[in-house]
Amino acid sequence: MLFVKQKKSELSSFGKSLYYINYMFLIVCLGNPGKEYEKTRHNVGFILGDGIVDHFNLVKVGSKFKSIVYSGTIGMQKVLLIYPQMFMNCSGEAVQLVSSFYKIPYEKCLIIYDDVDINFGEYRLREKGGSGTHNGMRSIIQTIKTQQFPRLRVGVGPQPDHWELSDFVLSNFSCDELEKLREFFKISLSSIELFIQGDFDKASRTLRQ
Repeated sequence: MLFVKQKKSELSSFGKSLYYINYMFLIVCLGNPGKEYEKTRHNVGFILGDGIVDHFNLVKVGSKFKSIVYSGTIGMQKVLLIYPQMFMNCSGEAVQLVSSFYKIPYEKCLIIYDDVDINFGEYRLREKGGSGTHNGMRSIIQTIKTQQFPRLRVGVGPQPDHWELSDFVLSNFSCDELEKLREFFKISLSSIELFIQGDFDKASRTLRQ
């Protein structure tokens, strides 16, 4: 993971009781597995996920449900965070597996992903909606058969006129852009905590400040 610091507590006894915890929220960070995609715009969901793991001291509990799984507490709520490992176009299966096993309702599954229609450094938090041009979101909607779930869209745009969409989203962030992402993430982390605490309106306003 790009921004995650390794913790001695990873894969601790906490992970052994994974199946017996009543998780209230699921955070799904979309991206493609593999080193070659690690710094791409399409993987900004994974990159922000690293920031969430580090900031809230989430603990890695292993690879389950076709995902890398982290667990912990955010805003006094028990949370699972996953990085699906099936490539973007098949993300829906991982979401369905985890949410159904832990009986986490879809309205408490926050999906984090890149959006070329939003300028770099900007965010949009929505309670529901379609997939737009995003194949990962299309997979989720087709698999779980609903659009009624929250999503945090992370701006990576605008797409240059001379670039194909696939080429642009699979291009790497520059070193300068990666540093700026770290600063932008500070705002998003506050918003995510507010969302988990149940204050959607304030979470959304925080991103617009």
